[in-house]
Amino acid sequence: LCCCEYVDRRGQRNHLAACCCDCEELDDGCDRWLTCKSLPPGALERIADTVADRLRVPWFSGAVKINVSLVPPLVLLPVFLHIAALHFLLGLIILTSLPVVVLWYYYLTHRRKERTLFFLSLGLFSLGYMYYLFLREVVPRGQVEYSQLVVLTCGLILMLAALSRAKKDPGYLPIPAGNEKPSHQDLPSKSVRGSSSGLHGISGAASSRAVNGEAKGHCRMPAEQPEGVKKDWCTKCQLVRPARAGHCRLCGRCVRRLDHHCVWINSCVGEQNHQAFILALSFFMLTSVYGITLTLHTICRGRSPFVALFYCPGAYSDYSSALSFTCVWYCAIVTAGMGYILLIQLLNISYNVTEREARLALRDNTGRRLLGGLVIDTGQYNRGLLCNWGHFLSLGSSPPQRSAEDIV
Repeated sequence: LCCCEYVDRRGQRNHLAACCCDCEELDDGCDRWLTCKSLPPGALERIADTVADRLRVPWFSGAVKINVSLVPPLVLLPVFLHIAALHFLLGLIILTSLPVVVLWYYYLTHRRKERTLFFLSLGLFSLGYMYYLFLREVVPRGQVEYSQLVVLTCGLILMLAALSRAKKDPGYLPIPAGNEKPSHQDLPSKSVRGSSSGLHGISGAASSRAVNGEAKGHCRMPAEQPEGVKKDWCTKCQLVRPARAGHCRLCGRCVRRLDHHCVWINSCVGEQNHQAFILALSFFMLTSVYGITLTLHTICRGRSPFVALFYCPGAYSDYSSALSFTCVWYCAIVTAGMGYILLIQLLNISYNVTEREARLALRDNTGRRLLGGLVIDTGQYNRGLLCNWGHFLSLGSSPPQRSAEDIV
């Protein structure tokens, strides 16, 4: 393939120059629209799939497909911020509507159980664009010292490093080798409670595999399992899940100690990356607050950052100050949202409960609300503040135990 050629979703060789040719779905949709006829079921989805398949850029070994969800933040965010800087009322309208639009898109994709790169693209591009505007609009004013700029840059780098680690394997349970799925007749369809001496309701070889494990990727329970701990059979992944593991319907995989699926990193938060996720949030909060403080000290001299955020005379006297002040408010809104997420995470860690367990406890009415409903204490794994944090800090430190049969 040359740089402008690609193999489309039908397996046929195509060219970027023919992006508007032979689109039967779009032609049929336009004909029906002109004749005032309704579209057949699934027509819009087929048109969207065709457009997404043909949205590509030239590359060395063939045109590379671009994810459509990456484009809106790259185009709309700079446009909205520059428009908001034109007048105070425009800034108020845009900065109020942006969170509403983002929440609406989140619930839309969450209801459809779809994975999207929109939120990851919005977060990364917001970081890069805010840093770029800080260097272009704030630093040249001469109020930011070199050491302060170094501290801000180091915080941004550390946050990206923690984010990169959080994007890695959250602790996926291994899928049985060769996709060999045992029969449902020999395995329980619902979760089973009991000790590790045996899973009641499982007969024959299936029971031996569920309790003792086997080399074909089945997850294994520790030899000593506390009584009353829930052990599940996942019908999707076809394996026995250990305690506190869960199946993510967006990733389609089971994850050890599943907390939740985070749209901002487009991945699950589980046993292997929960620490990195908290670290990334913490670095983001510190870096964002520090950057907001430096910017407000520059454009609103002689006022404290909190007062300047709400009362900054002369912020709209010139376009550069207005753009900086608008970006400060945008960063403040994002920081407030991330701060709430970090607060909930820290409270959950203090009570040794995951978001998934809290949600299930609310559904089954088995947990108790604490601190005004900010945290749901299930009481199952809570061992005190110090023990809970010690357990969290030791997550992922020891690999899953393997039996002698697996090693052989």
